[in-house]
Amino acid sequence: MGSGGEIRLQGAGATFPNPLYQKWLSEYGKLNANIKIDYQSIGSGGGIKQIQARTVDFGASDAPMTDAELKASPGELIHIPTVLGAVVITYNLSGVAKPLRFSPDVIADIFLGKITKWNDARIKADNPDANLPSTDLTVVHRAESSGTSFVFTDYLAKVSAEWKEKVGADKSPKWPVGQGGKGNEGVTGQLKQQPNTIGYVELAYAVQNKLPVALVKNASGNFVEPSIDAVTAAAAASAPNTPDDLRVSITNANGPNVYPISSYTYILVY
Repeated sequence: MGSGGEIRLQGAGATFPNPLYQKWLSEYGKLNANIKIDYQSIGSGGGIKQIQARTVDFGASDAPMTDAELKASPGELIHIPTVLGAVVITYNLSGVAKPLRFSPDVIADIFLGKITKWNDARIKADNPDANLPSTDLTVVHRAESSGTSFVFTDYLAKVSAEWKEKVGADKSPKWPVGQGGKGNEGVTGQLKQQPNTIGYVELAYAVQNKLPVALVKNASGNFVEPSIDAVTAAAAASAPNTPDDLRVSITNANGPNVYPISSYTYILVY
């Protein structure tokens, strides 16, 4: 409680929903001047640690907390899904007019370091009409514990046996290749500044920074661009598998119109 009856709430965590959260908080503040809510975009791992330490009133994470994390918390934490979103493949590549297309195995092998050139035959097979240069490609990934990384690696672990064995799904994976950026903001910044890079960010960051967004082949074999409808389709396809505590993965869901790297993001409260 602040001075004069003012209420102050502190939250911290995922960068994935931060653009939307900041908009919500701005609009809410206009309607409720006596309630101040501050949200720090520090990454899902940081959000989980801070809510466990009770240094914030609410945490935020794209990755559902594990059973071990819940057990280590000083009280019963609940997951409140707030936003559906998409983790997108984005890149900085001149001379390519149309959005690129990527098959799941191609994405996995790029991030495993097995595909190192933009004109690799397998990228060309997905994009036969694209003018792909012979330059090296540089992978950009998150540097810190990240729910966006969890969503992305959760997807890769489902579509690539090699990824599942060597890296797995994790908020802080041991990346086989690439350079790190802090937050979706940091990855976006590196992609904008460095030609011939490729990385993954939440859709809003790519759109706000005018970065191209790739189409990804889904489990039905269709190349799908991330959109509200395609993410909603992923959630709908996964609804029958949603447990009572709402901790659910919706990556690589079945359905012809599904965008396969979709996710919920959560507010965490006691």
